[in-house]
Amino acid sequence: MTTYVVTLPGTLLGTLDPAAHAELLRELSPADPRHTALGEAEELNRLTLDDENSTFVIRLEVHAATSKEAEAEARRIAVAALRSAGLGEDEAPIGPAAISGIDTE
Repeated sequence: MTTYVVTLPGTLLGTLDPAAHAELLRELSPADPRHTALGEAEELNRLTLDDENSTFVIRLEVHAATSKEAEAEARRIAVAALRSAGLGEDEAPIGPAAISGIDTE
């Protein structure tokens, strides 16, 4: 298995109040990229919000055999976390995933 850091950009069309923001961070915590050498060195945050432009970036650490599997797993985690925070796919659409780090052990 390979450890990937996957970056998922998105647009925030719904409202992310403080409670929803806290829930989203909590749901993303197990896949926090700061647990990787790359994430720690680059000080990657699992969630970056740009309120002015209504955009967000989710960065997740996932373990997978291939980059395609890593992207699919990251998207699954992100969609579930957004849903748990009360944001459906129509309120927080996610763009194409990008592999922003690979750590082979």
